[in-house]
Order: sequence, then structure tokens, then C-alpha cells
Amino acid sequence: MRRREFIKFAGGAVVWPLGALAQNGRPNFLRVGTVSPQSHTASTSFLVPFEKRLAELGYVDGKNFALEFIRIRKPNQFGQAFQELVQRKVDVLLAFGAEASLKSAMAATHTIPIVMVAIDYDPFRAGYVHSLARPTGNVTGLFLEQLELAAKRVQILKDAFPAMTAATVFWDEISTHQWRATKESAEKFGLQIAGVELRERPYDYEKAILQSPTTHRGFLIVMTSPYFAIDRKRLVEFTVEHRIGSMFVFREYVDMGGLISYGPKRTVLARRTADFVNRIARGAKPGELPIERPTIFETVINLKTAKLLGLQFSPAVLIRADDVIE
Repeated sequence: MRRREFIKFAGGAVVWPLGALAQNGRPNFLRVGTVSPQSHTASTSFLVPFEKRLAELGYVDGKNFALEFIRIRKPNQFGQAFQELVQRKVDVLLAFGAEASLKSAMAATHTIPIVMVAIDYDPFRAGYVHSLARPTGNVTGLFLEQLELAAKRVQILKDAFPAMTAATVFWDEISTHQWRATKESAEKFGLQIAGVELRERPYDYEKAILQSPTTHRGFLIVMTSPYFAIDRKRLVEFTVEHRIGSMFVFREYVDMGGLISYGPKRTVLARRTADFVNRIARGAKPGELPIERPTIFETVINLKTAKLLGLQFSPAVLIRADDVIE
């Protein structure tokens, strides 16, 4: 499997059709190209369950499948990385997470199929697809509606701790749209929030929290970003050490000691993305595959952390939780 990280980038775009199909309907060899700031082998990496699902569908690493992976250090490297993948003549591009990922993939090619997982933006409102039901062009995939999810997270946090009046939000360049949606939602629920943008890697969370008013430091809402995912252990330890109640998107943070999370199951998203890739590899046109929106979300609560922080959840929220860690 070719996974060259931090490579020397090259530009340009070429047309490269999918290979001929074998008798079982799969291509003789499928190359999927993708870019991420996070290592593909990290426990929270989107690519781990993605590749597992492809294996279940019959794509064997090195035999009839290869993942062309490029790891980047900064968001502004997405463009060069996707151009390099086009040069490698991949069959399908996977653009997951940030808007910069899809934007760069579309700029690199108008012909190679692109499967997106839009987490931080609306691909229709942003003009990347003509409609969700029939996107046309060479793009399809999944769309995670952050506007609605941001409002739901704020509501859950307020329901869990009715006396809470203020909180801090950590966000970065990749999660800009999530921050804006959270800010709008907080105003509707009467919650005062202070946003702190993390810029220089590695992120300094100690310094960041000091940029927030003292009245806002009791609770922290962390946006979704591959850079926060890389720091998940350090982030969770930071919140516990400073006795800060934390809200995350994915349960992996709560499993490690975060207080609460609300969002889709990461593994479900990844597996469904693999299904899209498989359908395209077998001949489906991406522009004719409707873009899907996740419908199953989970609330996960860590009661052990709550007790450690001296926090008590409202009974109603505990009853509605999908999983409680005790």
C-alpha cells in the first residue's frame, strides 16, 4: 500500500478512467486517493473503518486495492496534495472533513470521481453540487449538517446543566463554519460563549483558555477538526486537570475521559463512505448518486468524569443518553 507522507508535491491534472471490471463486478485494481492532517493509522482516523469496510466488500490491500495517502501539516497544502494524487492516476478521490479538502479535490480534477464527507460546510449552499438529490458532475457522498448539530449540542449542554450561563469554544481554521453555527445557536439558547481560535501547531490549550473570560472557563465546547483529533488525549487531560466540563462531537473523546458528546457514529460514516466508493468502482456515476445525510446520532456521557469534576447531570438528559460511562 503506497502511503507516502509529507512528499514533494507536483501539480497538474489528467483524466484517468477506472480500470476494467473483473467478473465479480469489481475493478481489477482500485486506487483510492485521500489527504489528511491526521495519520491514517490513528485510532480515531476515519480511514481505519473505511478500509475495513472495503475489505469486507472484497478489496484486498495489495491485491486489488491500494490507498494512496498523503499526510499534510497545514490546511493550505490540500491543493498540492490532491494534484499529486491526480498525477498518481488514482481511480477515486476521497475528500473528507474540511471544506478545503473538497474544494482542492474539485480544483484538481473534473473527471475523477470524488466521494466527499462534508463535515464543516454545506456543499449545496457553497455551490459545489447542484442538488443533494442529484449532485451531477463528479461529486457525491455524505453531508453532516453542522448547523442543526451545533444547535442540538448547545441545547443538550443547557439541558444537562440548566444553571450554566457561559462557555468557551475552541475552534481552528478548519472548523470555522462550526464555530459560527455554534455561536448563532448559543445566542438563541441564551448561552454566552467566547470563541478562541487555535492557530499555531502544536496548539497551546493552556494559553488558549486564558484568552477566554474567567466567567466562561467552566465549560468548553470543542469543534471537530483533525488537529483536535490528533490532540484528543491531551485535550481531554487538559479539561480534567482544569476541572472544565467538555462537549465534543465524537464519542472517542468521551471514552478517553471527556464529559459529553453528541454526533454521528464515526465508524458508520466511514463505512457508508466505503459503500459509495464501491458503487462507483462498479460503474455508478457519482453525479447520479444522491448525497446522503446521517440520520442516527448518539449522546454519550461520562459519569466518572462528571463525579471527578463535581458536576451533576439533570435526570432527563441521563435518561435520553444513548450510552453512559460509569
